[in-house]
Amino acid sequence: MYTATFTLAETVAALRSGELDLLHYVEDACDRIEVVEPHVHALIAEPNRRQRLRQDAQALLDHFPDPAQRPPLFGVLVGVKDIFRVDGFATQGGSQLPATLFAGTQAESVTLLKQAGALVAGKSVTTEFAYFQPGPTCNPHNLAHTPGGSSSGSAAGVAAGEFQLALGTQTIGSVIRPAAFCGIVGFKPSYDRIPSAGLLYFSKSLDHVGLFTQDLAGMALTASVLCEGWDAELASLEATRAPVLAVPEGPYLLRAEPEGRTAFAAQVSRLEAAGFVVKRAPFLTDFDELERKHRRMMAAEAVTEHEGWYAQHADLYSDHMHAIIEMGRSVGAVELAQSRRERLALRQQMAAELARLDADLWIAPPATGPAPAGIAATGNPIMNLPWTNAGVPALTVPAGRAENGLPLGLQIVAPFGQDERLLAWARQIEKEMM
Repeated sequence: MYTATFTLAETVAALRSGELDLLHYVEDACDRIEVVEPHVHALIAEPNRRQRLRQDAQALLDHFPDPAQRPPLFGVLVGVKDIFRVDGFATQGGSQLPATLFAGTQAESVTLLKQAGALVAGKSVTTEFAYFQPGPTCNPHNLAHTPGGSSSGSAAGVAAGEFQLALGTQTIGSVIRPAAFCGIVGFKPSYDRIPSAGLLYFSKSLDHVGLFTQDLAGMALTASVLCEGWDAELASLEATRAPVLAVPEGPYLLRAEPEGRTAFAAQVSRLEAAGFVVKRAPFLTDFDELERKHRRMMAAEAVTEHEGWYAQHADLYSDHMHAIIEMGRSVGAVELAQSRRERLALRQQMAAELARLDADLWIAPPATGPAPAGIAATGNPIMNLPWTNAGVPALTVPAGRAENGLPLGLQIVAPFGQDERLLAWARQIEKEMM
């Protein structure tokens, strides 16, 4: 096991106050990376990482000598999924294509993190173009298992204590699923709540920028920096009541594996025993059709993003990418427009059903079960698909262990735009999962 407890909120508080020396923190982090990386493979290799980080840390100290003036993420190390453009780094999207094709302006989310004082630990490994062809990353809880994808390096690096914060993306389940597999907190905000400019898009209607931390307090701090229009007063309010929870019964929930369903039932029972009101209702009854439409819309938009590159470099694409591009070419303009409209309709249906049930949040498994064995595949993202399709905010918190000792999580979902409430209420839920 190559995990380490290293929470963001405590780390950044110590860095800002000076209780934790920034240069010592950077040296210790580089030592940790050198120990862990030969096994976990969360980061893209960088020969001069330590020297660069020393220089970046010293420049940050010189700019903010007074602890009282230090920004909210002062000095904290962040892993950046290799589909975000970052000044000074090549962007290759986990692919074999020339990095020069993807040069451009730094991602807005990266700029915001740097302005808040974060230091880039490095580019984290992603599956090819954030789809299904995996990279070399292993699960730090058990190297014989996948960390999930496509934000594999981001999730594994946070779990391994190489960095305390990471950027990822989700087009089906690439934040929530790997966070659950790696036993950490994963947050996919409402669609476009974190700016996506500067990203190598896969499907512009579905791509969400998401975050990984080990702690909810650190997640809330980072969300306040990155999420547009963040309501700090609302986010800081202690909830005066426990949220009412809803379980979407039916074909969606049945897509989880037996072990995943058993674990989820036990999690729900624990919440009920703790006094949470849980309501069960049939929902997503047309789930198979929703899945089909989501995948075809994603494929059609992938063709739009990759058309020019694919025409020149088709031989450098994986079989996974060949297959989805062929699927995307079969999607007509009318079908695509209809799928985009239905995405917004589903968002409204999710909120309406919660209102009908007089409930606040959906809860569901974050994955079909624990991380599968092997790293040749990244696991099934199906349990995240409806919430991603609708663009509603979703979060996973650690929630026990499977029979084989690997982490399990609990997925918590709020109506669109209620990201602050989701994070506030998740603190109450998380306490019962520990």
